[in-house]
Amino acid sequence: MDFQFDIILRYLPDLLQGVRMTLIAFFTALAIGLPIGMTLCVLRVGKSRGLGRAAAVYTTVFRTIPEVVLIFWMFYCLPPLVGGTVSGLWAGSLALGLISGAFLAEIFRGGVQSIPRGQWEAATALALPRVTIWRRIIVPQAARLAIPPFINHLTELMKGTTLLATIGVADLALKSYVLGAQTFRYFEFLTAIALLYFIIIFPVARFAEYVERRLAVATR
Repeated sequence: MDFQFDIILRYLPDLLQGVRMTLIAFFTALAIGLPIGMTLCVLRVGKSRGLGRAAAVYTTVFRTIPEVVLIFWMFYCLPPLVGGTVSGLWAGSLALGLISGAFLAEIFRGGVQSIPRGQWEAATALALPRVTIWRRIIVPQAARLAIPPFINHLTELMKGTTLLATIGVADLALKSYVLGAQTFRYFEFLTAIALLYFIIIFPVARFAEYVERRLAVATR
């Protein structure tokens, strides 16, 4: 099968528009998931058992619900509940953000719980305020440990944006399907989006590997 590169160039602006929509969905989901993950992490490692259990229930539920199911639920079931319309971009980004928050909570909690218990006890013995303990001792170390899995999660979140095509969001995936149907050149457009996703995700994945290697050397 001959690959017609000129047809990709002809429709490149449409593909780039899809890239733009994909990035909007990605950063919107991240903006939703990041504060949720941080809040849940604090609740899980806090002293309140009730709040900790509630946070655990959230992470368990949203880590087990398939992304596409929650995307459909947000798109078709949320509008009647709120009494209005919800765009596909917002519904999909919200679904991905809620799920992302559950995974990020576990990533952050893993970083916090990997800190030796003796450091907590020493800081408490010095009568340091809890805010100071978190800001000066816990967060810097936990953040360093959580960076590699956090970056890896970003690549998975980016891949998850392709599911928004199922509810009509004109992201990169849907753009390629539509252009392929219009021109009957699925091979070119599906290959093109695979390359575009590779260009976007590969540097992030390599950066995660670099950070992980640096941290491994620093902790020896």
